[in-house]
Amino acid sequence: MKTNTVTLDEVDQGLVHALRIDGRAPLRLLGAVLGVSENTVARRYRRLRTSGVLRVVGTLNGVRLGYQAWTIRLRCTPDAATSLAKALAARSDTSYVYLLSGGTEISCSVQTPTADESEALLLHKPPRTGRITSVSAHLLLGHHALPSTWAGPARLTPEQTALLTPPGTGGGPGNHADSHQRGDSGGEVTLAPADRPLFDVLARDGRASHTELAAATGWSESTVRRRLTALRRSGVLTFLVDIPPSALGFHSEARLWMSVQPSRLTAVASALARHPEVSLVAQTTGPTNLLAAVNCRDSLDLARYLTESIASLEAIHTMETAPVIRTVKRAGALLPTER
Repeated sequence: MKTNTVTLDEVDQGLVHALRIDGRAPLRLLGAVLGVSENTVARRYRRLRTSGVLRVVGTLNGVRLGYQAWTIRLRCTPDAATSLAKALAARSDTSYVYLLSGGTEISCSVQTPTADESEALLLHKPPRTGRITSVSAHLLLGHHALPSTWAGPARLTPEQTALLTPPGTGGGPGNHADSHQRGDSGGEVTLAPADRPLFDVLARDGRASHTELAAATGWSESTVRRRLTALRRSGVLTFLVDIPPSALGFHSEARLWMSVQPSRLTAVASALARHPEVSLVAQTTGPTNLLAAVNCRDSLDLARYLTESIASLEAIHTMETAPVIRTVKRAGALLPTER
């Protein structure tokens, strides 16, 4: 599958922002908020989705269930990078898989439900090949910014945002993400094997109809509606917009691993989270203690960000910058290699 080149106009960009607030918002509501007809919204969404630019993905937020989140770094020989990245992306426990640093490093995100599975992840599950030169796993200890709250795609006013915010999510999308990192919930929810088909369909299409979900699960449509509401309000089920930053005009991505003075770690993380270029900030274990994902317009913009915005944070002792050269999987979705 090859991703077509699509230019997003003002309505398209507003639709992207609206879907980030509520990925399952009805077309009628989306049209009313954007000031266009329901048919226009349907055409725009269909165009973006069929071209491979945009998807809505339903994902499991394991933090709500006590899962541990990890970021894994593998360094390898250049000839092995693509095949290794694809093997990692094919696994159901990975969500984001990137090729970094000229094709000699792979970064991926993983959720594990138990300590035993964390051990298996570190000791047994990484691909075994002599072309891997090093593997390191970093436990994520807390988020200060998440991709779902990145300001880059923001186009709507606070009033428009309020109209789209789903009930029971604690306010706007930013507040919703903050509650995720705190571990708050809108009620206790336990997942059962019967939920698996529901999550499988939503991982492919977060806007799948209640009829499709009922067919996949064997439930009635009313049961599907109730279960979706319970999972969303508890925060166990979240909906993400899968769109390459380049489609929004951000052509230079990088991952930053920083070593920060421990007494200033929270302050630095909070400062980074306020930078419009930053879509992820997380405290980690390992030789560095802070991870950030950065999206810039181009390489010159990235250089400016590193030498001005980052350089002004004096508590950062060391920093390693790894440019993203290819995204293999994003938001739990395996992507075409051409993207």
